[in-house]
Amino acid sequence: MLTTANFLQYTQWSGIATLVFAAIAVLAFILKWGIRFRVVGATGFMLVVTAGLFGLSIVPLSRAVIPGAVRYTLVYDNGTTQAVIATSPKITPTQLEATLRQAASNLFSSGRSGTRVDDKLTVRARTIVHPEPGISVPVYLGDVKRSLVSRQNSPMTVEIYKDNFAQLPKPTA
Repeated sequence: MLTTANFLQYTQWSGIATLVFAAIAVLAFILKWGIRFRVVGATGFMLVVTAGLFGLSIVPLSRAVIPGAVRYTLVYDNGTTQAVIATSPKITPTQLEATLRQAASNLFSSGRSGTRVDDKLTVRARTIVHPEPGISVPVYLGDVKRSLVSRQNSPMTVEIYKDNFAQLPKPTA
């Protein structure tokens, strides 16, 4: 995965290329070349690329990795205080707790806005079980709540619905 250091290096190279294009554009206007306006367009494009790479070099792109967490899929996210993830029906309660913590860390964003009533991000985990052929039933296995105000030192409250684990299919040996 690309890191912010990689993007900083790409920004430097793109900045150099932008300066070269700008110098060629100035030279093209001085010498009245026929392609001078195309070179100005290429310089503008390089400026946009450089600005984009610079933005990616500032923002951290890393995701939280919590030991014991399993793969999940984001099913619903209203962009503010609620999200739902889907997991495998073979998940254990300890794996679910780690997965919920990882999802809450990964989904945290300073762009999310809470309300005075609800200033916490709630991530619920669900899976799908099939009690009969042709019937699918969602089963909510747990949730985690974390503050929308602070990323660091933000306590997470994890609740596992133990009674819903009884509805999951039993592993066959």
